[in-house]
Amino acid sequence: MLILPQNIDNGIILILFTLFIGTIILQLYYILFIFQKFAFFNPPRKSASNEIPISVIIAARNESHNLKENLRFILEQDYSNFEVIVVNNNSSDDSYKVLSALKKGYNHLEIVEFNNPIHFRHGKKLPLTLGIKAAKNEYLLLTDADCKPKSNQWIKKMAKGFKKKEIILGYGPCIKTSGILNSIIRFDTAWIGMNYFSFALNGLAYMGVGRNLAYTKSAYHSVDGYKSHHMLASGDDDLFIQEASKKSSLGIEIDSDTHCFSPSKNTWTEWIHQKSRHFTTTPNYSFIKKLLLATYPITLVAAWFSFVSLMMLSNSAFIYLIMILFYAIKWWIQGKCLLKLNERKFALFFPFWDLFYSILSPVLYMMGKTKRNNNW
Repeated sequence: MLILPQNIDNGIILILFTLFIGTIILQLYYILFIFQKFAFFNPPRKSASNEIPISVIIAARNESHNLKENLRFILEQDYSNFEVIVVNNNSSDDSYKVLSALKKGYNHLEIVEFNNPIHFRHGKKLPLTLGIKAAKNEYLLLTDADCKPKSNQWIKKMAKGFKKKEIILGYGPCIKTSGILNSIIRFDTAWIGMNYFSFALNGLAYMGVGRNLAYTKSAYHSVDGYKSHHMLASGDDDLFIQEASKKSSLGIEIDSDTHCFSPSKNTWTEWIHQKSRHFTTTPNYSFIKKLLLATYPITLVAAWFSFVSLMMLSNSAFIYLIMILFYAIKWWIQGKCLLKLNERKFALFFPFWDLFYSILSPVLYMMGKTKRNNNW
């Protein structure tokens, strides 16, 4: 029961209460119908099978340091039948020397040199296309030069997904360091992962991450590769996935041994620039996917706004009870999602991070829209 001060217009309370209940219902839709599938997802048991030939593809530009740090670990994966193709894209550092030296010790390393006029803005897609063309195998596994798999079982466990699926989405967390920015970026990464895995399990795949993504050449050619969005620097891990998943079967792989770790950006400026590049593809999403992705943060902020307003204008244990029950369900389901990704601390403090990120997301989006540099 709502207890109202005498000087408060009942109409205002009714509007706020309607907003509160409406946004809670919409939030529960996300929790109970979208996120719950991932929260209670049990990966199918994958029996041991013959190791299918895999082509690992890495597009690298001025990545000599990362190639020295990470490439050897990929080349020494516990897998008997794979090649690693590195497309050296317009590098001006000593990447070629690093690759050539590694080539002497690893026969399964292939180097593709790509040099073109520097003013030609192709993003990451053209180097990836060259790598895919050079690949000897049907089964492709993509990552980035600055990424390092958690274990030497990465290829083996990602490859098992090809037994039933043609596209496999993996997870790529950020390396933990000190500082609030790193925490925000790591939650951003975990939140995005929780989203795209949940949406994928509901038949609404909208992205993966290029640092841990696998698909067949057949899936790639079924949509003519990146042709429909070749004019955009980004899109190789979201627009492509949206197209290809309509014609090819898609699965997810969340085994912690398959996680590919990468460093986070060191400054707010670098991170906002990175986010702005990702946002360039959003206008090309279907209406339903844009609506679903935008509605979650809006309804969460609106739910909190109406809740706080109602508490200021009335004294109602009923409103408190609704909010407590809502967050108990929300914390349980979405906390389980984060635990699936081994993000225990974010699961523990999820209510704080959830609200903070829902406020931050539209701010980042608006800041990103002001960025016009579309280079990779």
